[in-house]
Amino acid sequence: MKRLKRALRGEEGAATAEYAIATMAAVGFAGLLVAILRSDEVRGILTDLVHRALTFAG
Repeated sequence: MKRLKRALRGEEGAATAEYAIATMAAVGFAGLLVAILRSDEVRGILTDLVHRALTFAG
């Protein structure tokens, strides 16, 4: 049991670091999506898509 505790002792902060890296990756991805969705071309495509869907539906 002592051997296992010693082996795991060096990885105590590993989970926290992994969460931090995953959080930073998610923030970066969200920033990229915001930049893409703010462009006029993408906004036009999405508006046209919604307009077509609503026109088709009724």
